[in-house]
Amino acid sequence: MLVLFETAAGYAIFKVLNESKLQQVDSLFKEFETPEKANKIVKLKHFEKFQDTTEALAAATALTEGKIGKSLKKALKKIVAKEAHEQLAISDAKLGGVIKEKMNVSCVHSPAVAELMRCIRSQMEGLITGLPAKEISAMSLGLAHSLSRYKLKFSPDKVDTMIVQAISLLDDLDKELNNYIMRCREWYGWHFPELGKIITDNLAYCKGVRKIGDRTNVATTDLSDILPEEIEAEVKLAAEISMGTEVSEQDIDNIRHLCDQVVEITDYRAQLYDYLKNRMMAIAPNLTVMVGELVGARLISHAGSLLNLAKHPASTVQILGAEKALFRALKTRKDTPKYGLIYHASLVGQTTAKNKGKISRMLAAKAALAIRYDALGEDTNAEMGTENRAKLEARLRMLEEKGIRRISGTGKTMQRADKYQHKSEVKVYDPSGDSTIPSTSKKRKFEEVEQQEEASEEPVTPKVKAKKPKKEAVVEVVEASPAEEEPPKKKKKKKQRASEVEPMEAQEEEEEVAVVEEEAAPEHAEKKKKKKKKKVKEEEEAE
Repeated sequence: MLVLFETAAGYAIFKVLNESKLQQVDSLFKEFETPEKANKIVKLKHFEKFQDTTEALAAATALTEGKIGKSLKKALKKIVAKEAHEQLAISDAKLGGVIKEKMNVSCVHSPAVAELMRCIRSQMEGLITGLPAKEISAMSLGLAHSLSRYKLKFSPDKVDTMIVQAISLLDDLDKELNNYIMRCREWYGWHFPELGKIITDNLAYCKGVRKIGDRTNVATTDLSDILPEEIEAEVKLAAEISMGTEVSEQDIDNIRHLCDQVVEITDYRAQLYDYLKNRMMAIAPNLTVMVGELVGARLISHAGSLLNLAKHPASTVQILGAEKALFRALKTRKDTPKYGLIYHASLVGQTTAKNKGKISRMLAAKAALAIRYDALGEDTNAEMGTENRAKLEARLRMLEEKGIRRISGTGKTMQRADKYQHKSEVKVYDPSGDSTIPSTSKKRKFEEVEQQEEASEEPVTPKVKAKKPKKEAVVEVVEASPAEEEPPKKKKKKKQRASEVEPMEAQEEEEEVAVVEEEAAPEHAEKKKKKKKKKVKEEEEAE
């Protein structure tokens, strides 16, 4: 068995003299305690030395990417030509697959091989002859520095420091621009106050002030390259009737210098924004598609780096930037915030207030996947971000149209809209509660009158009127009705002639009136009862 060993000085190929020792993995280090013992287990077969640090760096980068460098291919060809039947022990399984495919050499990678590599490294100076220790350490240090510079130069997870600095500078520029423009408007407003209300755009205002200078020059100044014709005519008209104070030429020069600063900073800000957009598309394309350049850059800046942001879960990404509100809510035991920096994303901004929390949660989940793909993935395309954004937009449309459409039972059938049914919540006034008179039928009222007539023969004591007359009246009727419903009276009513029906109806109407008046005026109830009793007796005698 042959062993491929990589060093900073070159490739070393050893031949294993006693393969039985490799089976004892736990005690293998004892066989490499001294260089003499190590030489009994392995023997140097070939050493391919690197010419300079550049060649060593090329070989090291090829190994890290799982490729075969020129030096390694050259060394393997020499050995394979002599001992093609031997197996090659290597430390990287991925590299072994490439060697087997291109060189047709069987490779071995196992825990025993890994332990053998550690033992060889411990006795490397004794096993590799003709290579001083100082030279090995110097070449190792040089290769380490070169490899680190190479990784920093081409590794995408380290270039995000440019994004952090660019977005911080962009925010600072915005603050300074606001201060400068406010100072410029206030300063020039003493001389020409009407101009600030006519020109609302800050950049156009500063360019106009720089070109006009004193307001007396407005009539002879051409502002067509800065302002539209209507606004230019309005400015010239306002300059003739301006209420501003007179200022010196030195004051105008200082205001013009301030306007120059505003225009220059605005141009630089536009250039910086383009640079930031290109950086974001190169480093985090999927995150840029999901939330935009500015929001993505602020998320990276807040986390410190793209790799740190990739370690955060989706729930943290959602409220990143709202830590103060979160801890205040936890302290006061109130609702925690639903969004932080992600609130400024276009998807959240175009949502109604009702659905902002749902969309921010879904966007944070998809953005977390995009961040991890950008930070740890090998591809640099934005296909995943575009696909996830399309899904979120479809979900957003479904939330906005909720109530109009519904998902059907199966995926094949078409979606059907529910029938619209208007449910009014307006309450109608019920007038039945206004009257305190109990609503009873004619039959029951007639029976109640008869009961009251029988009770009038006994001395009647005045009763206090109850608060709920309806329920009491109903109870009295129910109690009185079974006592007076006798079979003979019902038979008499059936045998009455047609001529007697009309007087009976008139009698019932009079009795109803009597009942109403009795409840309205209880002090006259006894007199009316006696009169009615006489009338009834006279009618019975006449019959």
